[in-house]
Amino acid sequence: MANTAAVTAIAPPRDTAFKATVILSRALIYGALILWAFICLFPIYWTLSTSMKSAVDVTQGHLLPWLDFQPDWKGWRSLGLSPDTIFATSTARAEFVARFTNSVITSLGASLLAVVIGSLAAYGLSRFQYKFAWMRNRDISFFFLSQLILPPVVLALPFLVLYRELALLDSTIGLILLYTLTVLPIVIWIMRDQFDTIPTELDEAALVDGLSLWGAFWHIILPIALPGMVAAFILSLVLCWNEYFFAALLTSSDAKTLPVMVASQTGSQGINWWSMAALSTTAIAPLAVIGIFLERYIVKGLTAGSVK
Repeated sequence: MANTAAVTAIAPPRDTAFKATVILSRALIYGALILWAFICLFPIYWTLSTSMKSAVDVTQGHLLPWLDFQPDWKGWRSLGLSPDTIFATSTARAEFVARFTNSVITSLGASLLAVVIGSLAAYGLSRFQYKFAWMRNRDISFFFLSQLILPPVVLALPFLVLYRELALLDSTIGLILLYTLTVLPIVIWIMRDQFDTIPTELDEAALVDGLSLWGAFWHIILPIALPGMVAAFILSLVLCWNEYFFAALLTSSDAKTLPVMVASQTGSQGINWWSMAALSTTAIAPLAVIGIFLERYIVKGLTAGSVK
């Protein structure tokens, strides 16, 4: 009885210490997450606030609106997107809409084309055995991934000469084809891992049930691989949307995209930081919205194949 009483008397302090340790560990974890969220979101806040600053506020690094500086629509007004200019005729807004439209067309077109071609190539590499000279499936997959090693500047002159001969300079079709080529290795890599996680017995069962090879791929395999396709599409979209080097090299006026317009915000007095910040905000916003609404597909697609 005495031992039982002693255990009872000692137990509460141990429980209290354990609870305090758990609370402290959770506080540290949440504190680290809050700090990391602040680090990630601060550049977005800085960009948005800079679009509403004057030149003096930008150079002095004022942070808090209404405390350090008085917000203004200067950056958005230079693009014709401020509340007082949105309904008026604006050459700057017309140019912005044209560049934004070019970015949407090239990014969506290249991403869709890369996902279609990449899914077919990845399915073939996952389900069939190929032999090309000394190359097998693993060698072919590595060949695709090795294309990412090449820096874009190495391909600049060949593509410039090729596009000049094919009359594809300053055209959205030319950018779509080039962007498709650049993101195709990533799509094949993601989709092959996705198809490898799907049992081959499903293909065999579909063939036994009377479906053709294309029917099994379209009706059985693709619906299961949808998260990977969405992840590959979004990743391709982000890469194409942010691409600057080839867009600046191969376009001049008609097919110029939004990143090129952002980089061109310079004047006789230097860089127009407020205009550049407003343009950057409009460039960030679509990708942020897509990422928020399709987050679960991105996570599922990128983690496919991690556990087998």
